[in-house]
Amino acid sequence: MYSLIRPDEQQRSRRGTVTFEGEPHGSDVSMFLVNNEPGEGPDLHRHPYSETWIVRSGNVRMTADGVDIDAGPGDIVVVTPLTPHKFKNLGPGRLDIICIHASPRMIQESLED
Repeated sequence: MYSLIRPDEQQRSRRGTVTFEGEPHGSDVSMFLVNNEPGEGPDLHRHPYSETWIVRSGNVRMTADGVDIDAGPGDIVVVTPLTPHKFKNLGPGRLDIICIHASPRMIQESLED
């Protein structure tokens, strides 16, 4: 069995981020395909599974367990399960990053109001 999800069938936010949950497609991973503006990014949160980021272009500041990590094109960053984390696009241009969730569905606990 296989699934092919064409761009016009993908779940996309108003800002353009694609959300893919693997469960309906028989996949053990889920992901966000993020392409955002400077200053944008998720607030502090955590997951009961690991998350892996692949920075394709742009500059990002990730905060993981209270430590700031600056990453750029080609960098891969991984956080372990339950590690509080967030990221923001540092600019000057757009950030293109793949956020891989080691789970067939997204499970997220917000840690900021």
